[in-house]
Amino acid sequence: MDVFGNALLDYWNGIATENILTYSNLEDSDEIPLEYLFRDYKQMPVLEQKALSLCKGSILDLGAGAGSHSMYLQEKNKAVTALDISKGAAEVCRLRGIKNVFCENLFNHKLKYDTVLLLMNGTGLAGTLKGLGPFLEQLKKLLNPNGQILVEGTDILYMFESDEEDGGYWVPDQVDYYGELRFTMHYKDQTTTEFPWLYLDYNTLARAAQYHGFKTALVMEGPQDNYLAKLSL
Repeated sequence: MDVFGNALLDYWNGIATENILTYSNLEDSDEIPLEYLFRDYKQMPVLEQKALSLCKGSILDLGAGAGSHSMYLQEKNKAVTALDISKGAAEVCRLRGIKNVFCENLFNHKLKYDTVLLLMNGTGLAGTLKGLGPFLEQLKKLLNPNGQILVEGTDILYMFESDEEDGGYWVPDQVDYYGELRFTMHYKDQTTTEFPWLYLDYNTLARAAQYHGFKTALVMEGPQDNYLAKLSL
């Protein structure tokens, strides 16, 4: 069931009556305002604006969602392609006027780009720490020579209880890495099956990316333990 896409389509058609709710193994619930997914450039965080300013050449907006980043880039006459696995999201991108839209799994995509853009915690698409290696290898296949990946990540260590005695954090033993979460998404009477989502601190991302042949740079840090990183070949 395309819960995310159905919510986006409802909002676009003016019939949305509620926002998306997410539930994870770390917190009870969180709300995703649909209006925010359709934000314009002025409403975007500085970190997103910075990433857009660094895009060059042909651009793949991976996990495009409602297409807000692709819309901005297209309006700036950039050669941008929006890709999302959600049929509803891809349809919304088309309805908004984005010219190049693909609805498919990123592992099935065959075109190459100068920039791959991964915003709104783009590391989440790797799913798990074990999935990070195959994810990076697939991203490498999507890049032209001298290509770059601009990725937003978030270190969620702050969400765990701290140990005042040694300065560490209490992290559950049953996970391989504290940033591996499992989510369900709810909209109206629709609920997704549980899916993995990876929040990744920059140092772990950098080590993995370097192992897979990327050069890494921390471009900027955001106000909510998030960051923008650049991976290049």
